Amino acid sequence: MPSTPSSRRTFLKTAALASAGAAWVAPTSAKSVHPPMPGSPLQLGIASYSTRKLSRQDTFKLARELGTPNVNIKSFHLDYDADILEVAAFQQDVADAGIRITGGGVVTLKEDADAPIEDAFNYARAAGMPMMVIAPTFETLPRIEHFVKKFDIAVAIHNHGPEDKLFPTGASALPHISKLDARVGVCLDIGHSARSGSDLVAEVAELGPRLLDLHVKDLTDLSDKTSICVVGDGVLPIAPFMRQLMAVEYRGYVNLEYEIDAENPRHGMHRSFAFMRGVAAGLVA
Repeated sequence: MPSTPSSRRTFLKTAALASAGAAWVAPTSAKSVHPPMPGSPLQLGIASYSTRKLSRQDTFKLARELGTPNVNIKSFHLDYDADILEVAAFQQDVADAGIRITGGGVVTLKEDADAPIEDAFNYARAAGMPMMVIAPTFETLPRIEHFVKKFDIAVAIHNHGPEDKLFPTGASALPHISKLDARVGVCLDIGHSARSGSDLVAEVAELGPRLLDLHVKDLTDLSDKTSICVVGDGVLPIAPFMRQLMAVEYRGYVNLEYEIDAENPRHGMHRSFAFMRGVAAGLVA
């Protein structure tokens, strides 16, 4: 789901905020929360839009319950206008929970000007994000690439289905990024891409090294974007999709984005994780 940072300039005003982000290193304790699935290179994580109605602390606690340290953070859990004290509190919560911040967003970058884009990168750096999931325009991509190089923070374009006139599928971004820095890639939302008619297995192969991140969900009806369900209960080809990820040696994160049951997503997220782990285990058995 896209969102537009309000008054990102507020975030940039405090120089100490940016320096705090630059100095912070993600806690090594995150590595001990759960080992990689035996024999599988796939790393499961959560997109914290799934827990948008939960606090940051409860989000991190749920990640621990699910057995993953990997969290792709949403602005619900660190506001774009956070001041230096709130960033410090966020960093402490991450360290205390043994969480690995794998990225963040979706961050809308549609204004073709340096200031708002640099503000977004300062936000990402302060949050400890190695990658920012973005909703850009064709016109803003060259400017975004400039800041990717300056900050050494990757960006991954998020597709939003047939309603998205720019990037309905992940592969639709390829003509616009093929000549850009390798750190400009795609966050493939498999539900939105499937609704756009994409063959998910073929799309993974087409994206190749430009596939930097994933938002995973399931649907019971590809013609109805509201038919989101527990992963494994729908019609998306989860097993062939995950097999293809392993075949292309995907090294990003497989982030569950569970968009329903916002008030209490735990049960559905546990069931989704159980299915995804089961599929991965079966693929390497």
